[in-house]
Amino acid sequence: MLSWKKLVLAITLIGFTAQYAMSADIWVNDLRKMFTKNSSIIYEINLRTFGAQDINKDGIIDFEDGEESGTFLNAIPRLDELAAKRINTIHVLPITPVGKTKALGTAGSLYAASSFNTINPQLVSDKSALSAKSQAIKFVNEAHKRGIRVIIDLPSCGSYDLYMQRPELFVKDKSGQPVIPADWTDVRLLNAGTETDVNRDVYNLFKGFVDMVISIGADGIRADVATNKPAKFWKELIDYSRTKDPQFLWLAEASESWTEAVSPYAVFTPYNKLLEAGFDGYYGSFFNIKNYKTGKELINQIIATNNNLTKFSDHKAVIGSFTTHDEMSPLLINGTNLSEMIIWLNATLPVNSYFVDGFDSGDNYIYMWANKEAFKTYTDDDYYFVHRGKIDIFNFSRQPGGKNEQLERSFALANGIKREFITIINNGKFSPLKVTNPSVFAYSESYNGQNLVVIGNLNFRNNSDVIVKVPKLNTKSMVIPVRVDSIPITQKGSIKTTLKPGEIQVLLINDSEAK
Repeated sequence: MLSWKKLVLAITLIGFTAQYAMSADIWVNDLRKMFTKNSSIIYEINLRTFGAQDINKDGIIDFEDGEESGTFLNAIPRLDELAAKRINTIHVLPITPVGKTKALGTAGSLYAASSFNTINPQLVSDKSALSAKSQAIKFVNEAHKRGIRVIIDLPSCGSYDLYMQRPELFVKDKSGQPVIPADWTDVRLLNAGTETDVNRDVYNLFKGFVDMVISIGADGIRADVATNKPAKFWKELIDYSRTKDPQFLWLAEASESWTEAVSPYAVFTPYNKLLEAGFDGYYGSFFNIKNYKTGKELINQIIATNNNLTKFSDHKAVIGSFTTHDEMSPLLINGTNLSEMIIWLNATLPVNSYFVDGFDSGDNYIYMWANKEAFKTYTDDDYYFVHRGKIDIFNFSRQPGGKNEQLERSFALANGIKREFITIINNGKFSPLKVTNPSVFAYSESYNGQNLVVIGNLNFRNNSDVIVKVPKLNTKSMVIPVRVDSIPITQKGSIKTTLKPGEIQVLLINDSEAK
C-alpha cells in the first residue's frame, strides 16, 4: 500500500519538475491545448497591487513616502512564489491605460480603458530605462521561464475619457447620450455592431489590442463581459489572432446563469454562441455555490456544465469560477471551510482551477479606508471607492494576502494533487454518488481501476452524518485518504462518515469502480 508520505513526496517532485519543464530559451505557447485538457491552474492578479510596497502597512500606497505601487518589474520576484504553489497560468487584469474622468477610485478602475493599444503607465517602473513595452515583455518572459502562461484581460467598455476623444465608437441612447452599461458609471458602452453589420472602428480598436498582447508574448486573452458583442465580431477577431498564434487562448466571461444584456441598448450573445464563435472556454456558474443549501444543487450544476461542453465538436472547457474578483471573499460568506472546499473542488473536478490573488493566504479584502474620503487622488474621484470583500481594482493599494498558513498549505497540496490525478479527472467517468443526507454532495471519477471519491458538507453550521453509496467498493479496495478532517469508515458498497461543518473529504480508491 502506498503510504501517505510517499504520495505527498511524489506529488512534490512532480510539481518541482513541472515548474521547470518549459524553461527553455524559446517559449512555445501551449495554453489552448492545456486549457482544453483542464490542466490550467489559473491565478488572477492585479499588477497594480501584486508587487506593491506598502511600507507603513496602512493599506494605501503613499508615493511621497517612498512607497511603490505594483509594476511589471516588481511583480517578477513574486513569480517564484506562484511557481512554488504549482500555478501554471496567470490571468492579468487589464494592462491598458485607465480613464481619469467620471472615475471610480483614486487610481481609476482597471476596466475603464482610455486606450486599447497602449500600456498603462501606472504599471511602468520609473526605476528602469526600459520602455513600457519592454517592461511588459520582460515580465511575460520571466513568467515563461518559470513555466507560467500569461492571459491578459480585455476590457469590455471604454472610459469616459475615450468617449470624449472618439464618440463615434460608442452606443448612444435616444437622446444622443453615451450609454452607461449596468451600474458601471465610469465606463460607456462600445458599439461593436450586430451579427449582420460589425462596426469596423470598434473591431479595429480590439484588433489593436490583440496585436499589442501578442507583441508582448502573452499566451491568451480573457474577454470581459464577452456577451455584449456579436458572435460574428468575436469570430473574426479570434480567427485573426490564430493566424498569429494557433495556440492563442480565448476565455469568455460568460455564464449560462447570465441571460440578460447589460443595457437595453446592448447586444447579448449567450455563452454557447460565443463558444461556437471560437472561444475555448467560459466561466460557467460555479459561483452559485454561495447560494447552495443542498448537495444536489451542486451536483446538478456539475452535470449541466459537463453536458454543455459535450455539445461541441471541438474541445471546450470551463474554469472553476467558485470565486472571482467579482465575487465576495468566501471567508466572509462561510469562513475558511468554504475556501478549503473551493480549493479541493477545483483540484478534483474537470475544470481549469481558478483563484484570485490573496485567496490562498486568507485575504478577506476588507480595507480600513474603504469608501472614505481620500488624502490624495489621481482621478476626479475624491474617495477610495471599493467593493466590500472584493479585491481592490480602483486604487493604489496594498498587496493582496492574509496570514492563513493552513489555507496556503492546502492550496499548494491540492494543486499538486490535481497535476498528479489529471488523467483520472479528464478521462475518467464522472458519477454522482447517492447520499443519505441532503446537505452532502458526493461524486467519483473512475479510470483504469483508480477512483477519486469526493464528499462534501454544504452545511457550514453543523456536522452531517452520511452514508455514501459506492456500489463496487469492497474489502480488497485500497483506500488512501488524500484530504480528510475526520476518518471515514469504509465497508462493502459504502462509506460512512461524519463531516464537520463545511468539510470536504477526498479519497483515492484503487481496484474498484465507483459509480
